[in-house]
Amino acid sequence: MIHDIPKPDISPAFTIEDIHKIREWHYERLKDATPNERHADTELRASNARRAIEEIRRAKSVNIRT
Repeated sequence: MIHDIPKPDISPAFTIEDIHKIREWHYERLKDATPNERHADTELRASNARRAIEEIRRAKSVNIRT
């Protein structure tokens, strides 16, 4: 089971403490998840990241052409 835990607040300086917060957040979210749930979560997040990267690429290519 994947736990619905709010994302931690990350400082603008992105410190070592922020990395620890992120790691702890990931652990707490996925500690009781099955391998299939972990896989599905990873695929969903990767899909969202690919979509965001593609949107950035499209935006840059539109700006270059104008």
